[in-house]
Amino acid sequence: MKEHPFMAEVGESSGSQSSSQIWAKLVPLQAQQSDIEVCSDEMIVSSQITSSSQVKHDWCKITWNEDMLTAMMQNKSSNDILVDDAVVRREDVVEIKCGTEMVLGPNREEYLSYIFKLMPNQETCKKKLKISVDVEHAKCSICLNIWHDVITIAPCLHNFCNGCFSEWLKRSQKKHSGVLCPQCRAVVQFAGRNPFLRNIEEEILQADPSLKRSDEEIALIDSYATIRSNLAIRSERGSRRKRGWAYDGDEYASEESDDVGPQCPQCGSAIGGFQCNQQTIHIQCQNCGGMMPSRADMDVPQHCSGCDGSFCGAYWQAQRVTRSEYHPVCNHETFRPISEHTITRIPFLAHEMNRHEQDITERCISQSGRTLQEVVAEWIRKLNNREIDRTRMPLNHAERITAATHVCSTCYEKLVSFLLYWFRISLPKYHLPSDASQREDCWYGYACRTQHHNEEHARKRNHVCRPTRGA
Repeated sequence: MKEHPFMAEVGESSGSQSSSQIWAKLVPLQAQQSDIEVCSDEMIVSSQITSSSQVKHDWCKITWNEDMLTAMMQNKSSNDILVDDAVVRREDVVEIKCGTEMVLGPNREEYLSYIFKLMPNQETCKKKLKISVDVEHAKCSICLNIWHDVITIAPCLHNFCNGCFSEWLKRSQKKHSGVLCPQCRAVVQFAGRNPFLRNIEEEILQADPSLKRSDEEIALIDSYATIRSNLAIRSERGSRRKRGWAYDGDEYASEESDDVGPQCPQCGSAIGGFQCNQQTIHIQCQNCGGMMPSRADMDVPQHCSGCDGSFCGAYWQAQRVTRSEYHPVCNHETFRPISEHTITRIPFLAHEMNRHEQDITERCISQSGRTLQEVVAEWIRKLNNREIDRTRMPLNHAERITAATHVCSTCYEKLVSFLLYWFRISLPKYHLPSDASQREDCWYGYACRTQHHNEEHARKRNHVCRPTRGA
């Protein structure tokens, strides 16, 4: 007979403090049951055998931890309790956190199940860092609006809208002059996007919607934006740099040189009909750390469409540069079209890093008589034909991704993980190995957090499925 828990009572521990604020709930997985609200630092949850019975039985004691993010649960019942499928015996204490599943007895078939859920409260909210920013200091000095897709330049560290500074950079290059900061006129040596300030930009606009630009203005400034990764900028003005320190008799003196040295293979000589000059903007490769000129005059991609990172492999292959004695150069295999990538093992990220699901997928592919590469190629064709919902694709610009899109090796593995999910859910149960076809679906599907820290739960339940509970 199932037990029906009711509103919990405050424990008699001397350390317990009653509070009118609900800090946690036990949310039932059975729709006909009600939430159990937790509103004291320490409390006993009791249950009655039937809804008409007045006899109460202690079920567990819940104590709020000082970190305000976890709690301790002590089994006070006469039965074993399941916590994330792990057995908790009478009087044993375990730590629970938001998302922990608790079953009132030793099996889920006869007893009710609850999910422990933390609620937002004033104390935890106070722990959030608050930063006071003068709105005037968060404005671009070119357009005089709040930053949009903010970038920071160095060494002066002033900030501008990506679109605004991109246009400034473009005009400076056309004039064949040094790039100067629009605000302080210092020589610019570096420009890059600033994700920290972008968060502040979003917070300001949420706090004061009147500062938001119109959709038309945002679309226009986005059309000007060209800075997607860190840029190294050479300039004729201020090109003198310190080479080091030389010992001159009794003291060290600094040496200076007008020669800043070549940054990439095309700085020293013309390759493929192009040679860098003093106004050439350089991009740093995220893979090898080497430099390549930023080229808007050719169709060879220099940025990964999956992560917006810059990679030099495709560029130097187009220039027929395979190696350089003085400069790092990537192999073209690190950055190429999706259709040209190859894979021989299931990525570590596949199926939310659940190794049991990865093993099942590997066996399914083996039973089909095909290789992993053949299966992935089939699903890339489906992706290309728009047969797959891209909502959960973990890549930037998901709607623009095709088989011809250039991506880095990391983004390719993310894409393969996404495609293997679709491969699995498209399989009928009778195509799964016998031990896998008998498992029940986890209510939380691929979004289940328990699978990451509970080996038994990860093995016993199917997690390659859509969530039927939770957010």
